[in-house]
Amino acid sequence: MLKHPLIVWFLVALQMLCGAYFLWEILASVLGLPVIPLRWEQREIVEIGATLGLLLGSLMGVALAITARREMRRAKRAQRLTAGQFTDVVREYFAKLGLTPAETEVAWYILKGMSVSEIAQLRNTREGTVKTQGTAIYKKAGVNGKSQLMSLLVEDLLL
Repeated sequence: MLKHPLIVWFLVALQMLCGAYFLWEILASVLGLPVIPLRWEQREIVEIGATLGLLLGSLMGVALAITARREMRRAKRAQRLTAGQFTDVVREYFAKLGLTPAETEVAWYILKGMSVSEIAQLRNTREGTVKTQGTAIYKKAGVNGKSQLMSLLVEDLLL
């Protein structure tokens, strides 16, 4: 809905016109002003329009609230990243993926651009173990390799 502002403006106009009509009806009966003569079919159309306007406006309000909440989370995460909390944010991201402590350690080394043999040396493990852990990391992240993991991380954390 937000991508189509004409829909929003149409809903606003519909609600305003129907609301103005109902307000005039109330003021006319209270103050003795002349009423707008409508046949019952026309009044039903106005009431249907008002009802649709209220329902669609409510749905749009919910959609806006969800979008605003998502944007606030993203802004808060970006603020944390710019405030020097990159490590904490990435650690939370790894936890969200459900990485084990060993996989988390390997993931950090992968992010630093280290090769499988370098990681194996640093961790005192075999290259096969590092490859297996890397495969598990990629699977949990839903990617096929190191470059996709980096792209996903940047996209999820910064965008």
